[in-house]
Order: sequence, then C-alpha cells, then structure tokens
Amino acid sequence: MNNKKDKKSRENDLAPSEKVEGALRGAKRFIPRQMFSFFQPTYHYLLSIFAALWYKFPARDLIVIAVTGTKGKSTTVELLLHLLRAGGLKVAGASTVRFTIDKKEERNLYKMTLPGRFFLQRFLYNAKLAGCTHAVIEITSESVSQYRHKWLFLNALVFTNLSPEHIESHGSYEKYIEAKLDIARELEHSKKGNRVIVVNGDDNESQKFLSLSIPRKLNFELDDTRPFALESTHARATIFGKPITFPLPGEFNILNALGASMTAKEFGVSEETIRKALSEFEGVKGRVERVIQDGVSVPFDVIVDYAHTPDSLEKLYRAFPGQRKVCVLGNTGGGRDKWKRALMGGIAGYYCDEIILTNEDPYDEDPLTIVVEMATGIKKKKYEILMDRRLAIREALKRAGQGDIVLISGKGTDPYIMGAKGTKEPWDDATVVREELTRLASL
Repeated sequence: MNNKKDKKSRENDLAPSEKVEGALRGAKRFIPRQMFSFFQPTYHYLLSIFAALWYKFPARDLIVIAVTGTKGKSTTVELLLHLLRAGGLKVAGASTVRFTIDKKEERNLYKMTLPGRFFLQRFLYNAKLAGCTHAVIEITSESVSQYRHKWLFLNALVFTNLSPEHIESHGSYEKYIEAKLDIARELEHSKKGNRVIVVNGDDNESQKFLSLSIPRKLNFELDDTRPFALESTHARATIFGKPITFPLPGEFNILNALGASMTAKEFGVSEETIRKALSEFEGVKGRVERVIQDGVSVPFDVIVDYAHTPDSLEKLYRAFPGQRKVCVLGNTGGGRDKWKRALMGGIAGYYCDEIILTNEDPYDEDPLTIVVEMATGIKKKKYEILMDRRLAIREALKRAGQGDIVLISGKGTDPYIMGAKGTKEPWDDATVVREELTRLASL
C-alpha cells in the first residue's frame, strides 16, 4: 500500500473538528516543553469540551455504560454488547478490540483504548444518528489525564478489578487508583437518573467504589456463581440461580460474565435471555482466543491473549492446569512499567514447561535489553530468546505435542509492533499463528 496516499486519504476523511485538534498538536512543536507541561491540563480540558460542544453532547441522548479496571475490560464490553443485543436493544461499543455501531464494526487500529476526544464524541454522535439507544465504553486510567472520560454523562459503571499497571505514567499505584476513581466520580456527578455501579466485590479496592454516592450499588463475587467448574475450553457456573455453560475458560471470565450479566439485567434484559445469550457467546478476539486454521489439524491447543500484567499473566496460565505449557512471552513494552519485567519472567518460569522470550513493542528502548530483564526472573527453567516474534511462534508450534497448549501472550489484537522513532510493523498474533500452522502442516 502507498503509505503517503493512504495518509492523505485519512486526512481527507477527517472531520473539521479533528483537523483543529491536529493543528493544535502541530502547534505544540513550537512551544517550549516546560511551558507546554504547565498548560497541558488546560490544553487537554479545552480540547475535551470543544469536542463535546462540536458534536452537541451526544452522550446526553444515550444510555452510556462505562467499563473500567485493570483487566477484563474489553471482554466485559463485548459480553455486555452481546447481552444487550440479545435483549433487543440497539447498541454501540468502543473498546481496545473494536468499535461497533449497531451491526457495523471496525477493528481498533489506534494502539489505544480511547483515541482522541473528537473520535469518541464523533463515535457517540454517529451512534445516536444510527438509532442506538445504548453505548458501552471501555475507559482506561491513562485517558483520565486527557479528560477523555468527560462529557459522557454516565448511566452506569462496571468495575472489574485493580492491580498495578501504568505506574510510571501515573507516578504511583495510589495515583493509578485515583485515576480509576475519577471515572467512577463521573458517574457519581452525572445528572442522569437510575444510575448504577456494578463492582467486583472480590477486589481489594472494591469498597472505594462502593462508598461513592451513587443511587444503586451492586456487588458481585465469584462465590455467587458456585458451584462452578473450569475446563480448558469453557466454564460452567451458576448465573441468577441456574447453571449454564459458556465458552470462556478461567475464573476471571466467570467474574466478567457475572458483572456483564448483572449490568444487562439493570437495563431490562431478562435473566432467561442473559443465560441463553451467554451460552451462545463466541468469545473475544485476542482475549483467551483459541486459534485454529481451517484444514489444519494439530494435536495441541493454541491460545492468543493480551495478558500484559503479572496478575493477568498468572491467571492466564492458571486457567489451563492440566496441560503442558509452551509459552511465548513478550509482554513488557519499552519505556514503561520496567518493574514488572523480571516478575513476569518469574511467573512464566513457575508455570510454563517451555519458555520462548521474544519482542513485543520496544518503542525507543533496546528490545534485547527488555527481554534480558525479563529473563532475570526465570530461575529454574531453561528458556530461549528469539527476538523475531514470528520465529518465536513458529518454534513454539514445532515444540508442542499431543495434549499441549501453546500460550502466546502480550499483544492480543494489537495491530502493530511499535519500534524506534514511531516506526510500526503491521502485526496480528492470531493471523501469524494461522500462517505458521499452515506452514507446519506442509512440512
């Protein structure tokens, strides 16, 4: 593809409001860094309110459900969209995985959950024009510093869980928690009626969310779903007093399903409809995604997952207790959260039978340095370093045998491998797996 032509085409497609944001970003280059840092909060706030004004505050006319937490946000968004649609509602959704307005969808290629403020407000405006009544929005802590969570006039918030992440950008875990609470305070201060917060009561920080002045507070816990059973391809759990089976492995996915179910019920979807829809759910791309290639049969399983924090990586590995694990590990990007590198290597060393360390998103950091720092956490297991991510996946598939599971973590649906000076290599873990499975079958 001609990159210059493609860029020009995208520029021509921009709304006038986004061109304003682009012009302001260009002007930043001529402002001294210290001066801009001082005025940065004002800059972001003004952009945020200008975007909402330009599109006439579309969230006022929608029922807006936000989902936040460290892990499980995208899966919960996808579950909620599925359940609300099953209930006959016309919905829109924005997440790290994709953007959907009714039956139209677009893969999220931005390498961020919430793109520019203008994008989100235009998205909500277009959802309103399309006749959607509900919007489900994934909100991250990093979007708070740029006020991307403002002017959403929330009706509901689902809180999934909290564990350390983005510590270097926030300054501390306490400030990270505060950023998440700022999202909940948007619900607290929303003028809409019938507001509800749905909170994972098993999380250590749950009371901070439940203590806010929100009219309706719902608490869900794993014990609510007992008796439950976990298999490598699905989970069996009790939802609203009756047992169901749905194709999402792991205790964490039972909690995601329960949080989404309780929220959907709040907006009029019946318990029977929710249970039926859960049993028919097809999963989420890049989130414990089981990858197969048509026409290729192998005696092992392959899973692609976004797990990029120590807690999420451990829960991914624990979701498959009975299988020999061949792990491709590359889930610590450059320039951030260096504290977790050795820790994640240690988790792989504890749970995995074979470990291949590889590249993920080095940005401006030396990629080999990142991987070596991960390796320092592996104490008693042998490991191999293959910096070419494709070759690492190829080697893992070659090593897998009868009944094994290949676990490829860190990128999920990320569309690029990000390199130095803004370079990016188009990428998709699941696509590469399928290509390599075809190659393996031809040998």
